[in-house]
Amino acid sequence: MERLSTAERLRTALAQVTGRALGPYQSAVVRIGFAGTWLFFLLREFPNRHELYGPDGPWSWELARRLVETNRAFTVLLWSDSTLWFETVYALSVLASLLLLLGWRTRGTSVVFMVGVLSLQNRSVFMGDGGDNVIHLMAIYLVLTRCARVWSLDARRIRLRGSAAAGAAGPALWAVLGGFLVYGVFAGGFGAGWTAAFVALWVGAGLWWLVERYDDPAGGGERRALLDVLANLLHNAGMLVIMAEVCLIYATAGWYKIQGSRWQDGTALYYPLGLDYFTPWPGLSEVLAGSGTLVMLLTYGTVAVQVAFPFTLFNRRVKNVLLAVMMLEHLGIAVLLGLPFFSLAMIAADAVFLPTAALVWAGARAGAVAGVAAGWWGPRGTGPAPAAVAAEAQADAGAQAGVGAR
Repeated sequence: MERLSTAERLRTALAQVTGRALGPYQSAVVRIGFAGTWLFFLLREFPNRHELYGPDGPWSWELARRLVETNRAFTVLLWSDSTLWFETVYALSVLASLLLLLGWRTRGTSVVFMVGVLSLQNRSVFMGDGGDNVIHLMAIYLVLTRCARVWSLDARRIRLRGSAAAGAAGPALWAVLGGFLVYGVFAGGFGAGWTAAFVALWVGAGLWWLVERYDDPAGGGERRALLDVLANLLHNAGMLVIMAEVCLIYATAGWYKIQGSRWQDGTALYYPLGLDYFTPWPGLSEVLAGSGTLVMLLTYGTVAVQVAFPFTLFNRRVKNVLLAVMMLEHLGIAVLLGLPFFSLAMIAADAVFLPTAALVWAGARAGAVAGVAAGWWGPRGTGPAPAAVAAEAQADAGAQAGVGAR
């Protein structure tokens, strides 16, 4: 078999990166995972919202304003200290999370979702944990991705109407967002960087809608093709950043654990199992803490998995096994330590590395169980054929040089 030259390999890689949005199923799972996690958190904490992020919290509006003036973090909650404004932002955050979960007009709802996450978390910076930090970052990265190519209402609209720009809801949504943007700019609610970012997003969305609506396919659709190339580049860059972020999280967590004496002697897991705050099931925690061998194995196993994971991405089989182990580990954390939203956030981040074929299979089974095969998940018999799924998985693998979602 003739070997490809370096120039040919570069051309092939460039064609892959610009020609299509890689990992559509992985990006959809990441979108659903993070939107669902944040939605469930907001709903669970709805009775406590004033104490967490609102006017009754220990971190007052004035303290938040002083901190933001120093670190220049983004939050629209400091536009006003009224209770009505807080309730409006909280309600819009819930709505944006639900719409992003469903994949409705994701170009707009992903921006609103990001604004809601940043606004609430930056309003009370001491209320979050590691899971909130992950959601904070991923909310920004999701704006760059084409995360509604499958398993979304946007994909359903394209399938039924032939275009994502169909209907009046899109222009109406962006008109409303444009009004908020103008108000925020003239009221001084954004810094220079955020102003430029929001203006670029708004103008880009408007340009995309115009081209998608009026570009003549008979003329070659050159404008649409150019926008597709730019969108694919942004999407693939965003997915690469998400993968790098997950690797960085595990690598730093593992190497910092190695430096701790309790992790070195295998007893680190024992101590949180004895704290009331981390024992939702005291009996189960007591049984686990009573076995020194099991505590040692779980402690050393946690460090080994976290340190090794970034190095296993170049071997598909080892990566998939370790990925399953890490997801099971997070489920254990959710049950044993009472940290469900941290675990859900990490599982959603891990999903960027799930195999395409497995995701397609799981999606088909979920659609059949839910009884919506004729709508959301596509009519029976019209989904991706096994050969197409295999080809897409192989293309993703080659384009991402062994570190993508294969």
